[in-house]
Amino acid sequence: MERALIVSGTDKSVAQLTEMLSHAALSRVSSVTTAGEARRLLTSADYDLYIVNSPLPDESGESLACGIAEKLAGEVILLVKADRYEEVSDMVAERGVIAVSKPVNRTLFWGAIKMADAAHNRFNMMRRENMKLQQKIEDIRTIDRAKCVLISRMSMTEPEAHKYIEKQAMDMRQTRRAIAEGILKTYEF
Repeated sequence: MERALIVSGTDKSVAQLTEMLSHAALSRVSSVTTAGEARRLLTSADYDLYIVNSPLPDESGESLACGIAEKLAGEVILLVKADRYEEVSDMVAERGVIAVSKPVNRTLFWGAIKMADAAHNRFNMMRRENMKLQQKIEDIRTIDRAKCVLISRMSMTEPEAHKYIEKQAMDMRQTRRAIAEGILKTYEF
């Protein structure tokens, strides 16, 4: 994780959180004081870690934290007063928000950051895997369309079209998708 956004109503807590995050090797830390400012900022910027120190001057902070967790790719830590922790932590955990009780214990906060970092890394691995699978699906679709063209234009059977694309790919040292795209360019209008 590189970038963090702190949403907190007090300058003192922003300074303390920024100091704690500087030890976590987060290179860029930004801060805002209200949920409204955070929402405006989030339309144009993206962060790896979001820390919401509730309550905020304009709302409690739970809806902001849950909204960030549902719509954005970063991890969210919500700091909650101890008397509301049990009630709030169950509600926000269902939406992927890590709740930490205040006053913030440095060790507990470090644990929350490590947990957020692990979740962030896992999410990125899953996103890369998803992109690979999407690419494979697109490859299969393109190859199948090329087979259909060969079947309809060249009167091949499906196994013949399949074998033709594979042989062309081996002979020309190209991927099956590249051969399929060439077929589609040649025969489709």
